[in-house]
Amino acid sequence: MSLDALISAANLEGASDLHLEPGLPAAVRVRGDLRTLGDPLPARALLSFAQELVGQTDWPRFLERRSFDCSRNINGVRCRINVLQSARGVGFAIRILSSFQATLDKLNLHPDLRKLVSHPHGFILVSGPTGSGKTSTLAALIEEINATEARHVITLESPIEYNFRPRAAYIRQREVGRDTPSFEQGLLDALREDPDVLMVGEMREPETMRLTLNAAETGHLVLATVHSSSCAEALQRVVSAFPAETQNAVRAQLADCLLAVICQRLRYRPDLKMRVPECEILTSTAAIRAFIRNGDFFKIAAQIEMGAEHGMWTFQRYQTWLESKKTWHFPGPEPNEAPAEAEERLSLPSPPGAKHPPIHSSKDPSVPPPKPSPSGEAVEIEPVEGGLDEVLKKLAD
Repeated sequence: MSLDALISAANLEGASDLHLEPGLPAAVRVRGDLRTLGDPLPARALLSFAQELVGQTDWPRFLERRSFDCSRNINGVRCRINVLQSARGVGFAIRILSSFQATLDKLNLHPDLRKLVSHPHGFILVSGPTGSGKTSTLAALIEEINATEARHVITLESPIEYNFRPRAAYIRQREVGRDTPSFEQGLLDALREDPDVLMVGEMREPETMRLTLNAAETGHLVLATVHSSSCAEALQRVVSAFPAETQNAVRAQLADCLLAVICQRLRYRPDLKMRVPECEILTSTAAIRAFIRNGDFFKIAAQIEMGAEHGMWTFQRYQTWLESKKTWHFPGPEPNEAPAEAEERLSLPSPPGAKHPPIHSSKDPSVPPPKPSPSGEAVEIEPVEGGLDEVLKKLAD
């Protein structure tokens, strides 16, 4: 069986992850549960898959690090792939990425979350354990901006999981390792690129956190993720990543720019036969800002309990709302894109001599979207494998 066939089989099972290990059957994670498929996989076949995937150029780097990260589109399925060396040989950990356009409604999230991105500047932190849907929630918040506001959005992701189609917003997506060497360099670049909104896929290093907070403090709307199990823990994790002598300044900076913290987890609903997100939501108030400045993170949980009038939600109160929810969006194949939606995609310029149509603004529904220039085939601004080289190749053709 080929790697393509294994990924296609995992996708048909509705899996979020696929694990391949020499001498063991393929394992898929479906609705949070791990189960195996088929017969044990031979080590020689997996080594061959790895060599083909990594390529001759990057194979020496894999041999040095004993791991390799990449994102690929295989048989129409977008994947985030980690190739690794283990005691049995060369294996794979593959995340099956969603193909649908994430929105708050499609993710079954509370509609009040769209109020958070109406602010012109500030910091929104999305937290939760691995695989809890943090990236999907970030994508849904960006889509809320994209649907209604003409803002310049820059995303820094590792890898790109959702392809945004520019509508009202002007969106640039950059993949770390392909379009920029690191989150740090991407953030430094972004501050010189006139952004209104910045999305940082994950804050791992203190320098990334420092630059992210600086961007939020200097008049940008910044969205980022971090791993934690509660809103208070998320804030404490950001602060504790810095040296002790700078934590007072970081707490003050965080208190000044924070808009909200969303902590989420996924819970399987047998009645719906799917997993739904449960959220704890913290919004910035005078009391919350004082707790952050003083480092009193242990007091935040009680404030969330009493903060319903300020848009705060505890996990328990959010569960009550879910129990009363009547309309649900169930995962499944997306309908074909309407022609009008396809025309709204922002394109690179046509070849020299072609007429350049004006950028369509979806704020005025009476203005029809522009059609591609008949003198040349437009190239959509969407992430392409190979990065700049592939874009230049397309333009040359």
